[in-house]
Amino acid sequence: MQRSNTYIILFSVALTVILGGLLSLASVGLKPAQQKQIELDTKKKILGAVMDISSYNDPNAILALYDEKVESMIVDINGDEVTTDQKGNPVTAEKVDIQKNYRFPANERLFPVYKFKEDPSSDKVDAYIFPMFGAGLWDWISGYMALENDLNTIKGVAFDHKQETPGLGARITSEEVQSRFVGKKVFEGSELVSVSMVKGEGNAGLTEHQVDGMSGATLTGKGVNAMLQSYLGYYESYINKVKSGNGKVALN
Repeated sequence: MQRSNTYIILFSVALTVILGGLLSLASVGLKPAQQKQIELDTKKKILGAVMDISSYNDPNAILALYDEKVESMIVDINGDEVTTDQKGNPVTAEKVDIQKNYRFPANERLFPVYKFKEDPSSDKVDAYIFPMFGAGLWDWISGYMALENDLNTIKGVAFDHKQETPGLGARITSEEVQSRFVGKKVFEGSELVSVSMVKGEGNAGLTEHQVDGMSGATLTGKGVNAMLQSYLGYYESYINKVKSGNGKVALN
């Protein structure tokens, strides 16, 4: 039976409204689970920059470990602690979206700092973990760099990416590549020099500020270098304040 144009239009509108409503309900219903997964993924990366968590298979155990060993705060570009946003609302480091912050000028960004303690009952901070964000070859790259108590020696890194080339730039997420950063230095005396991936692999005579690059992934390596240099620079004021004893944390 042939339907009129009015019937077809009304039917299409009704179907669109119904399906849209169902999708909205599904989105609302799934949001808590999605947020929980994002929280878990973030905290795994933070912990992964300072310790091996491969034996932790229970998400709740990972979250409990994080709560036990990690304290967090937010600083601005001057290294001063930030506790509220521009509207006066309380802010927490775990809720700061580094990717969204990346769109703002550096002097308007929030910079989370995560402090890792082997012994939660002690005032001693064993490592400082700094989140970072930048541009790779095809899309964004990100990372967490953990510095030892001296705020110079790299304890570990945890990199991520959206769309680097498999087998080439995507190797920044591999343990093989990330382990190259361990023990390297980011300061030369009082001067921040960061650490750089050099071109190619199997290089001899690398300094304490250099790591082997990735064959066929020079541009991704350059993206990582730029990200590390930029964000270590953003955190430099905070680092210097902690070193000078004005950071409200114990170094020993």
